[in-house]
Amino acid sequence: MKKAVIATALLFMGAQLQAAPAPVIEAAENAPQSLSGDDINSRVTRLERLMKARNQAQLHMQQMFDQLQMEVSQLRGQVESQQYQVQQMVERQRQMYQELSRIEEQFKNGAPVQPQAVTPQAGGQVPVAVPNLSLSEADAYQQAVDLVLKQRKYDEAIPAFRQFIENYPQSTYTANSHYWLGQLLYNKGEMAQAKTAFETVVNSYPDSAKRADSLLKLGMIAADAGDKAGATGYFNRVVKEYGNSNAAQLAKKELSKG
Repeated sequence: MKKAVIATALLFMGAQLQAAPAPVIEAAENAPQSLSGDDINSRVTRLERLMKARNQAQLHMQQMFDQLQMEVSQLRGQVESQQYQVQQMVERQRQMYQELSRIEEQFKNGAPVQPQAVTPQAGGQVPVAVPNLSLSEADAYQQAVDLVLKQRKYDEAIPAFRQFIENYPQSTYTANSHYWLGQLLYNKGEMAQAKTAFETVVNSYPDSAKRADSLLKLGMIAADAGDKAGATGYFNRVVKEYGNSNAAQLAKKELSKG
């Protein structure tokens, strides 16, 4: 009887152990913790600050881009304006060279070169051209050029170029002014003064576009003076230093004359 009671008790205890729920301590420890309201607000505030900073950076970059576009447009306009001015200057130089060449040809052929007549003022006095010192550098140079190209007042152009050289000794037009002064003097037959002007271009402006022509003119002045050796020296310098230029071609023709 006693053994039967013990067996029944053991069976009852086993049934209870099998029906007991599994432990939940580990699962509870691994479960995510819920966020408090303060944490959520903090995260939202931080995201808002990041978005605001990004928007401000994008706006700043757009403003910089617009500013750069405007500056590029301005620079492009300046470049186009300067290109136009250079083209105009080259065209004026070409016209002036043609005009002075025509005068030189007339001088060589013995034809008189008549400057434009000047009307005397009351009392029989002839007005003297007075340089306008209020002109800008470019305007002053253009005025001197116009005396040759448009008005054909060659005698008045000589003091105009001299005045320009005196007023603007460091100008980009100064070398050309010396050359045109020498050319005008050469056409008048004032060889000594013309030689000085051409020598100034050769010695003081080694990068001038008129240096080759100035060397050529110095050779022609030497040839006219009977200095054959000096003329040959100048012509050879033109050919050696400016072999592909028009001045070099003219120098070769002079050398071929013997």
